[in-house]
Amino acid sequence: MKNSIAKLDHINFTVNNLQESITWYQKVFHFELVESGRSAKGKRWGILKSGDSMLAITEYPEKKVYEGEEFHQSYHFGLRLDDAKEWQEKIDKYQLKTYYMSPVKYPHSTSWYVKDPTGNEIEVAIWKNNEIRF
Repeated sequence: MKNSIAKLDHINFTVNNLQESITWYQKVFHFELVESGRSAKGKRWGILKSGDSMLAITEYPEKKVYEGEEFHQSYHFGLRLDDAKEWQEKIDKYQLKTYYMSPVKYPHSTSWYVKDPTGNEIEVAIWKNNEIRF
């Protein structure tokens, strides 16, 4: 029996404004809206796709962003790009605020940390020679 390899399918998170978030992920990361609807509770949602990466987002305008350390939480999710120059042009064009003294140099990659319109943190990683290694 062959062991199958697990791959990340999607990340599911909430946003304050669905359309604003869809537009932001489209222009900054070239995600496209592939499906949308309303949940049984009437919440608007959308599935965004770029290559084989997907984001599942649901609109909760009443939620507040919590930035404390007392509770378990997801700190960020990572997206991988392959062109540092193009990424820097987007940072400049869209005036994206970066965090943690970005770019952060790691042994085999460089990362920038940004936040979407709701405040969800994203690590944008570019690997040396576009090769994941440790």
